[in-house]
Amino acid sequence: MFLENTVNHKEQFGWIEVICGSMFSGKTEELIRRLKRAQFAKQKVEIFKPMVDTRYDEDKVVSHDSNEIRSTAVPAAANIRILGDTCDVVGIDEAQFFDDEIVTVCNDLANKGVRVVVAGLDMDFKGKPLWADACVDGYGRIRY
Repeated sequence: MFLENTVNHKEQFGWIEVICGSMFSGKTEELIRRLKRAQFAKQKVEIFKPMVDTRYDEDKVVSHDSNEIRSTAVPAAANIRILGDTCDVVGIDEAQFFDDEIVTVCNDLANKGVRVVVAGLDMDFKGKPLWADACVDGYGRIRY
């Protein structure tokens, strides 16, 4: 995805990329891939995950096939807004475990010019939609 601002080069545009799907569908793998590419491009990247996610590592986001990237565990979505404010790219894993403010946080960061890459389940075990529908209203939806 390339977004070029040909009118005002001082104004930054942010956006939200949503990676959603069922369990074991490669969401975290895709999140890690995109964030590593941003790091390779020398962009300032910060990755966040919910504090309750301690499955593989407390300081890393780890995919099922053992790809990993350093992350910061936070107790609430509001912490992401504060810690990710100065970044070029913010990655969020396991979005379904955050409080309802996660949607507002993603929008606020994008409105400040940050690229937000967020991954998580799109439905609960009953098939009820989770955060993803609220987050992507007006944005493109990427399913894996």
